[in-house]
Amino acid sequence: MSSPKPGPSALYARAEKAEATREAIIVAARRLFVEKGYFETGTEEIVAAAGVGTRGALYHHFADKRALFRAVFERVETDLVTTATPDAARATPAPKDAYGRLREGLLGFLDASLTPEVQRILLIDGPAVLGWQEWRELEEQYGLGSIQGLLDLAVAEKTLSPQPTSVLAHVLLAAIDEAALYIANAEDPIAARDESVLTVDRLLGGLVVKRARR
Repeated sequence: MSSPKPGPSALYARAEKAEATREAIIVAARRLFVEKGYFETGTEEIVAAAGVGTRGALYHHFADKRALFRAVFERVETDLVTTATPDAARATPAPKDAYGRLREGLLGFLDASLTPEVQRILLIDGPAVLGWQEWRELEEQYGLGSIQGLLDLAVAEKTLSPQPTSVLAHVLLAAIDEAALYIANAEDPIAARDESVLTVDRLLGGLVVKRARR
């Protein structure tokens, strides 16, 4: 006789446990990748830190260590986008115009480039582990659409002159990524951040429509 199939409550509990295991692995890997770097962190160390038993649990959810790194990378990207979203608790009010929101988001990413998570996972290990092409594709996935959307709104608001915003979005994304990499690899990251913010701010300022004085 075949064993009875598990009921809905048992299936739900099993799914919850599987999700909890996956989450524990991501959280542990995220911490270790930041502290030690991807290449210095072993899968056994991740499993032990996550408290999930053996490496079989890790490989049940991720094909290999690289796939786990990609999941961590995407989690950091998602959290970065969430953190950059204005909320009611902020000390200064968020800009209401699209250009102001674009400027704040791009310059805010340069500030985030000083944090250990963004530096290590997104900017240092990211290109090395995933390869330049996949790294760029992920950067586009998380940043390109929002940049182009704000550019389109800025054109509609007449802050920016009409132009091919798809091209401009790629140029700005490339510029901000390069500036962030410059900060992450600089001997003096804070000074590099200040220089990068000034440079990117001037670049953005050059896009604004100049109003004639009356």
